[in-house]
Order: sequence, then C-alpha cells, then structure tokens
Amino acid sequence: MELTTVATDHAVVHDGLAVRRYDDLEPDTVYEYDAFAFRTLARPAGERLATFATVNDVHFGEVECGILDGLDIGPTFRVADGEEPYPETMNRAAIHEIEQLDPAVVIVKGDLTSEGTEEEYHDFLEFYAEAFGDTLVHTRGNHDAYHGASFASEPFQRVDLPGATLAVLDTSVVGQASGHVTGEQLEWLHDLAAEADRPVYVFGHHHVWSPDTTRHETYFGIDPDSSVRLVELVAARPVIRGYFAGHTHRNRVRHITISRDVPWVEVACVKDFPGAWAEYQVHEGGLVQVFHRISTPEALVWTEKTRHMFGGMYVGYAFGELGDRCFVVPAHRPT
Repeated sequence: MELTTVATDHAVVHDGLAVRRYDDLEPDTVYEYDAFAFRTLARPAGERLATFATVNDVHFGEVECGILDGLDIGPTFRVADGEEPYPETMNRAAIHEIEQLDPAVVIVKGDLTSEGTEEEYHDFLEFYAEAFGDTLVHTRGNHDAYHGASFASEPFQRVDLPGATLAVLDTSVVGQASGHVTGEQLEWLHDLAAEADRPVYVFGHHHVWSPDTTRHETYFGIDPDSSVRLVELVAARPVIRGYFAGHTHRNRVRHITISRDVPWVEVACVKDFPGAWAEYQVHEGGLVQVFHRISTPEALVWTEKTRHMFGGMYVGYAFGELGDRCFVVPAHRPT
C-alpha cells in the first residue's frame, strides 16, 4: 500500500489496483487510515481564487519504456500486439480526471512526443487540444526538440489568473537532452516579475542545476550557467514563488540557499509509473500542489507493471516522498 496523496480535505491510498479515497477531511488535522498516520495540508488563508493543472512527459508515439541510453538495466515494457499504445491509455485517463476539475488552464510541460515528429504532435493535439481548447498551454521538451521540430517552440508564454501569474518557458535545446534558458527569456521573466501584482509561478520542461551542489558541465537539466542566472533572478524577485519542471520523471522538491523558501519542483510523468498529473489550487494566501496518480483501471494495470523498471529501483526514485508530491507554497516570502 502507498499513501499517494494528502491534500487539505482528502487523502488517497493505492493498494495495487485498489484505490481508496478519504474525503471531507479537515485541514491541518492528523488522521490515520489504512495504518498510515498523516496530517492534512493547512489551507492557505483567504478565498480560493482559481484552479489549474499540469502534466508532463506524455510521450505520444513511444512504444517501449524502461530504456536508458548507455545502460542495460531492464526490464523494459511494451503493450501486446493489437493493444492500445500506452501513451494513449495514460493520457486519455489523465485528461478524463483533469476534466473533472474544470481547470482554468492546463499546462503541458514538454515531451509532448517521443521522436519529435509532426504525426506525434498531431496525436498530442488530438487528445489535449480537443479536450481543453483555449485553456491549453504547452511547450517543448527535449524529445520534441531532438530533430529540430519547430512546433510548441514559443520561448515564453504568460497566463494571468485570479491570484497568480503563470510564466511558461521553453527550456529545450535542439539536438540535446539537456536544457537552457536564454538571456531573452531571463529578461522577459525579469520584466514580468517587476510589474507583477500577484505571485508568479514559473513552468518549464527541464529542472535547474542547484548552485548548492558540485558543478557538472554535462548536467541533464538546465545547464549550470543559465541555471545560476535563473536562480539569481528568482532570488532577487520575491514575487516569483516557485519553479515547476518535468523531465526527470520523478517527484522532488528542492530548496536552494539563495532563493530561500522557493520550491524547485519536479513532477513525475504521465506515461508510466506512477502515472501522474498535478492540481494547483490558488488561494489569496498561497498555492497548494496536489499530486494525483492516474487511477483508471487500465492506467493502474500499466503503471503497476512499469513500477518494476530499472531493476526495481524506479519506484523509490519516481514516487518520491509525500512532501515532494503534496505541499503548500505561501503567497509571500517570509520576512
């Protein structure tokens, strides 16, 4: 059994293919269900103003998962001949669950495709644009940029919601798995933050390199030099309250010394274990991230298989700790 989600008002336990959801809970209160003791999240102060959702690493066109370039760990997984491709199964289920929120915006944070082809991108749009229309915002990941495709390549996009401004960056680099943030993007984000009258939350495909760690020139996220510039900008602009990425296929939250309490967030992928999307509740007093494991029967059959990737090490890596999945970001930096 796994305690998957703890929000302000509910909790979810997964036990193989069984899902148990406990509703009508009180915020900031200790409960015990299924031998799990936990405290619900404290609800931020003030009115709830908006709700939006994100997904990442949806990988339309992929046919086999568990492959890591340069390593032969196994096992890998495919669907049987004649079965629906697993990216379609997983994304259809994610879309169905997200639709129940009626979100103001749905952000897809890159790796829309497996090989960056126009056909795969068309499949992505057939699912997501048809479901969410004008509320869909999407950007490239490394899989989309490997072969120089130009779709979804807007360097920056802005969405204003009640109580929040969302800034979406294209962090991809043509032909590379790693990412980059350009001077133009940093200048745009600087100007956006300078004029913002509400908290700003930044989204991109790649995660940052942390200046608190040993420098690594071949870093597979945003390269160290532009990571430093982005972190320094965030540290200098208290209105920026978080950065949210995909790419790593795991749930993780880091804090970097110079940016103090700002979370640098990674959210697990849609396409395989745990099969994830994230809900964001905007309150006057802050933002709540609620992790959701995709829970249709078909999706759970697939993700229960793929939890065994990489010699059984994938579960701990991808799932993360509860605090990496569900947490609150105050609207303002502590003084």
